[in-house]
Amino acid sequence: MGIKALYYSERDGLDMALNNPDKMLFSSKADADARDKILELSEEVAVFLQRKVSGLSDEMAEQCALAIAEDKDLFTRALKKPELLNAAPETGE
Repeated sequence: MGIKALYYSERDGLDMALNNPDKMLFSSKADADARDKILELSEEVAVFLQRKVSGLSDEMAEQCALAIAEDKDLFTRALKKPELLNAAPETGE
């Protein structure tokens, strides 16, 4: 029987990672580190959103921030070409 190492971000926590293995368990440390960076950015964006948008709930700020952080490359490109945000997603086929 072989042994397989799996990685997760401590920001997600082990229980959450085990409940969502497709998105939160990784076979490489680099992928887990990338997820951790997304979560770190998400935390900062959530604080920013709560500071800028009065009445925004913690849960909504966290959901919005995670969506932005997960698509940070799209947002970076959209700074130069805003219509990219709502363009149909490209398929890899």
